[in-house]
Amino acid sequence: MDEKHYFIAGQGFPAPALAPGLYVVATPIGNLRDITIRALETLAAAAVILCEDTRMSARLLDHYGIKGRRIALHEHNERAKADEIVGHIAAGQAIALISDAGTPLLSDPGFPLIRAMAEAGRPVFPIPGASALLSALVVAGLPTDAFAFHGFLPSKAGARGNALKALRDSRETMVFYESPRRLDDTLAAMAEIWGDRQAAVALELTKRFERVHRGSLGDLAAEFAEGDTKGEAVIVVAGASEAAAPDAADWQAELAEQMAGQPLRAAVDAVTEQFGLKRKEVYDAALRLKAQE
Repeated sequence: MDEKHYFIAGQGFPAPALAPGLYVVATPIGNLRDITIRALETLAAAAVILCEDTRMSARLLDHYGIKGRRIALHEHNERAKADEIVGHIAAGQAIALISDAGTPLLSDPGFPLIRAMAEAGRPVFPIPGASALLSALVVAGLPTDAFAFHGFLPSKAGARGNALKALRDSRETMVFYESPRRLDDTLAAMAEIWGDRQAAVALELTKRFERVHRGSLGDLAAEFAEGDTKGEAVIVVAGASEAAAPDAADWQAELAEQMAGQPLRAAVDAVTEQFGLKRKEVYDAALRLKAQE
């Protein structure tokens, strides 16, 4: 048999010819059986397979007897290689793009190449499949009607805290990827900044020791505070609930107290931030209080 075949349980299947273009192929996130027939056909037929790490991808490709040419495309070389790859596709090649696991571009390399393809007017074909993002979302037990994916948070505590503060009022369910080395610190920061929201931590999805931990952020932070966590984690967190409007008497009393000890503008800024109000509303109230003096 020639190289344009793939194999399942030792039986060979021919791979249909592909039209020229870039094929963005989702691959399993753990269980090698979580791959589509279309993905296998595409990988077997492609002139070149662009891999985030050729050694990592070898396990999947060898398992299915796919012997096509493999080239590394990762965050350190993707910008330099993009134009060259577009040129090969313009010349009539069909090229596949895969990451180490899951759907490319989701916290994985590929965006500069896709942008270069779009700018050149060349076709890009999605070959959908496994995704840690969606797998964690559907088992978390949290709303799925509106959600946002935020990838990996910054590794440094200060930057991570600022990122979490910026998301404090987001109403949709939020999904994050996290390294097992930082999982404890990230959960602790989320609990501190966001309070005791409901959340879930999914580990080793589709693998032998797959597990999902659900509970409040405080409980999860305590659970993962000790011990070594194995495997990449996906954190799913409930969005902010709609806060009740602050009582006017409360914030106006606070405004009067603030104005007694500092300039008007500083007092307005302090109350605006403390109660989450519109600055104009607080400023107008401060002017009225000032006029009463």
